[in-house]
Amino acid sequence: MKRNELRAQVAIAVRACQGKKAANISILRLDEQASGFTDYFVVCSGANPRQVQAIADEVDEKLSASGVEPSHREGYNQADWVLLDYVDFVVHIFSENARKFYDLERLWKTATRLQLADLEKPVRKPAAKKTAASAKRAKAAKSATKFAAKSTAKPVARKRGSTARSRKSS
Repeated sequence: MKRNELRAQVAIAVRACQGKKAANISILRLDEQASGFTDYFVVCSGANPRQVQAIADEVDEKLSASGVEPSHREGYNQADWVLLDYVDFVVHIFSENARKFYDLERLWKTATRLQLADLEKPVRKPAAKKTAASAKRAKAAKSATKFAAKSTAKPVARKRGSTARSRKSS
């Protein structure tokens, strides 16, 4: 999946949480070294079991409308901690007590905290580093251009006297 598509999907999930008045929404971008199983966590809280379920339903509905289905759901009936696993990101919806108890933000303290605005900015590919081979190709192209420019240049006219002098000295 492309990075911009993934960020757009995470943004949809965050806006769905906001739409159902979720509290304390956190977006965590996990380090590659620390987490090999997902890229982002969306963590939020609901005031009661009904709100926790409503947030989960809204996230599921909004992402399903864009063609994304969770690969795994957990905890919906108890509504203490609902987990929606979308493989590249996971949405955690907690009751206030469960969130304090599990404290995912502390467990994943090496993760980068993001804002919704950060997700909505397009990510550009980093500029490609010049390798030795690409530097040689660029140098060869430059010298070929110089050679072509010299070969198409008009010949320089010499003074008649200069050739005569060079004959006399020989």
